[in-house]
Amino acid sequence: MLRIFNKIRRTGRLTETIPSPDQAVVELGATCQKAIAARFGGSLAIRMVDAGSCNACELEMHAVNNSFYDIERFGIHFVASPRHADLLLVTGVVSRNMQAALKRTYAAMPSPKLVVAMGDCAACGGEFGETYASCGPVANVIPVDAVIPGCPPTPLQLLQGLLELLQVAPK
Repeated sequence: MLRIFNKIRRTGRLTETIPSPDQAVVELGATCQKAIAARFGGSLAIRMVDAGSCNACELEMHAVNNSFYDIERFGIHFVASPRHADLLLVTGVVSRNMQAALKRTYAAMPSPKLVVAMGDCAACGGEFGETYASCGPVANVIPVDAVIPGCPPTPLQLLQGLLELLQVAPK
């Protein structure tokens, strides 16, 4: 046991110092928070659906939800059920196997429904397009209110896209 403690003492700290929060993210988040409070009464519930992506967009969604970006402090949180969601966030080109599930998820959401296509695949089909195995972009299956381009979009681009949607979407 002493051998382990001595090794820890000799090795020291190996982690980096935590950078200060990006001021652009803080300002953008505060603006999002005001728009969410005015439109949804304080919080925006997002249901995320992977319709057939490569998981790069999902990794960025995890990043925007981690302790560095922490979008929950702005009133944005993820829910497990579409019945509790205000916004449906779809990633990836819609595969034929996910087409029915995406339509059911959209139908289960309460009105008013907001749909965001995240990433180039969800926006225009990306490099896959419309084939025997995929329906193409999300707009071919359900109506889309906003598109967040990028492959994958960064957490900052995601916040910007959500803010733009909240500012232009009908109430």
